[in-house]
Amino acid sequence: MSDSKRTILVTGFDPFGGEPVNPAFEAVKLLPDDIAGATVVGLEIPTAFTRSAQVVEEAIERERPDWVLCVGQAGGRAAITVERVAINLAEASIPDNDGEQPFDAPLREDGDTAYFATLPVKAMVRNINDHGIPAAVSYTAGTYVCNAIMYHVLYLLDRRFPGVKGGFIHVPYAVEQGVGKSAATPTMAVATMAKALEYAIEAIVHDETGAKGHDGGSSAAGTIC
Repeated sequence: MSDSKRTILVTGFDPFGGEPVNPAFEAVKLLPDDIAGATVVGLEIPTAFTRSAQVVEEAIERERPDWVLCVGQAGGRAAITVERVAINLAEASIPDNDGEQPFDAPLREDGDTAYFATLPVKAMVRNINDHGIPAAVSYTAGTYVCNAIMYHVLYLLDRRFPGVKGGFIHVPYAVEQGVGKSAATPTMAVATMAKALEYAIEAIVHDETGAKGHDGGSSAAGTIC
């Protein structure tokens, strides 16, 4: 890293699966321009297996960030979940926004079986929880576009952008998305999600120890992008 001001690229998906909004990018839009002395660059990306990777790769080339944090929706989860690992598998139960629906397909033919997040996952969870917002480590990002972009980013950072760290956070449904769903469906205010992302980024900027440490709990998979 250089002595100049550091930058974090934060991405959020557009709506998918018939939902009117995607709380991931709605939360990203609420982030301040500066968090803990780092410049925040927000970016909306398509919920599409192929195009999302292309858009993020172009943004990394353009912005030359120190960190890349991708954010997606995990409908059915009640807490903010910070993902620990992405797997080299694309398996879609519904088509993405470009109509692509891969099944049992590798994301990268020359990629590793899995990549672990290189952001301080457990410090991120701890800082979110310390500010009164429920958060946990997750050990599955699914097999849809959320897992795909996490995998593609970590692949690119490993192969093309050494020294840049990356990871992924899932957020629950927004409150307004609960309308028409089961009364038991968990939701969270987008403003709360945005504060959780802010606390996660604080931990990223201040903690360079990696992903090890107390995990703050774990989460099962829900309906995730």
